[in-house]
Amino acid sequence: PPNEAKTARLLYTNRLGQNFPNPFNPETWIPYEIESDTSVTITIFDTRGASVRQLDVGHQKAGEYVTRAKAAYWDGRNEAGELVWSGLYFYRISAAGFVATRRMAILK
Repeated sequence: PPNEAKTARLLYTNRLGQNFPNPFNPETWIPYEIESDTSVTITIFDTRGASVRQLDVGHQKAGEYVTRAKAAYWDGRNEAGELVWSGLYFYRISAAGFVATRRMAILK
């Protein structure tokens, strides 16, 4: 049928990509892919494990969020709006039971 291509569903997987650029100053994008419609949260941690910033991405449809226009954006600021120090940080995605963590560096 002619509408078959329109109804074909792409299959996605849950994946957290490497932020870009990395190292960064002062902003970075965090790419990810989710396999089902869900709320997405990305939390930034320092090397002691303390939460620096939480990015509530919101409810997202299944798909790839890997380009600058779609990936999660972090401006290098903490919850108080202050620029964070140079160094190593970790970011964790939480989406419908999927949790993954990667590291990134900020250089000033």
